[in-house]
Amino acid sequence: MRSEVPSEGLQLRSTVEADGTVEVALVRVPIPHPKADEVVVRIEASPINPSDLGLLFAGADLTHARAAGTAELPTVSAPLAPEQLRLLAARIGQALSVGNEGAGTVVAAGSTTQALLGKVVGVIGGEMYAQYRCLKISQCQPFPTGISPSQGAAWFINPLTALCMLETLRREGHRALVHTAAASNLGRMLVLLCREEGVPLVNVVRRPEQVAALSEPGATHVCDSSQPGFRESLAAAVAEAGATLAFDAVGGGTLANEVLVAMEAAATRSQPGFRRYGTTVHKQVYIYGSLDSGPTVLQRAWGLSWGVGGWLVTNFLERLSSDEVARLRARAVAELTTTFASHFSEEVSLSEMLRPDRIAVYARRATGSKYLVRPNR
Repeated sequence: MRSEVPSEGLQLRSTVEADGTVEVALVRVPIPHPKADEVVVRIEASPINPSDLGLLFAGADLTHARAAGTAELPTVSAPLAPEQLRLLAARIGQALSVGNEGAGTVVAAGSTTQALLGKVVGVIGGEMYAQYRCLKISQCQPFPTGISPSQGAAWFINPLTALCMLETLRREGHRALVHTAAASNLGRMLVLLCREEGVPLVNVVRRPEQVAALSEPGATHVCDSSQPGFRESLAAAVAEAGATLAFDAVGGGTLANEVLVAMEAAATRSQPGFRRYGTTVHKQVYIYGSLDSGPTVLQRAWGLSWGVGGWLVTNFLERLSSDEVARLRARAVAELTTTFASHFSEEVSLSEMLRPDRIAVYARRATGSKYLVRPNR
């Protein structure tokens, strides 16, 4: 089947330039022959995740994005603030490939991977905004018959994040958790997963319509941070659920602080009276996203039994055994059309990704505007 694979294909590359801009360009790259333990996958679908946007545009001001290049090989550039450019000094001049996950069909295989020829697989390892990828077999996850590339494009990051959040909960001895920016695709998955596992979940959203959106998958506790009574409703929900663990996708601002305040208020009910150092109940917030890139504001009013830290699914997976990772991957794939189904508002080709009008929508990371890339469209 190698005869069906062209000698080169298209790929998106992102470069931070010394002049203070980031340029994203569609370029032609060679497609290598697979080694013994490798396959070549024709990438047919790849999601645009928040983590992809960070690498793709490097925090540039996209309101001033300018299209250039040709119809066949377009480019788009946008300015970076001076402080952002300083943070990206190590990236200057490097053309980086983008796209963390995807799915497609195996079109060429090495001597030990022939069994995957013609199979639809999920893939990880970066560089997925490309027409073809040569990958190790360990980077591929065969799908059951009937799962399409679009159904399996987001098979890894969100499903494994949800599963690893519950693994974290169990390993650290918590019984319930709080999740912010909960109306996302990941948030819906977590609602369904927690309901299956019997884990109480408090969902924090940012708009009234998102409260209604989470009622459909069966969320019990949904708190809207835009409402005047948010603090009271959050405290009540945290107390009822017994949540002492939170995963915060927002990062900046005071939301992590609000969650800790609610947890301490709930803990005070079981440990009443004056305590010089607060309750002894440990309260943990993990920041795993950056929807708000501003400072994380903590106003310490919750004693000394607490923790705030960063959390990344890939780092967590590295601490697990190969058998544990295989178990989590297998469950994610088994429930791709149910618990871990992803929903996309639009589909774009690689060249359409570089249209400023498209960027203005998908780069907002707004609920309900998740895009699916079709590299070979």
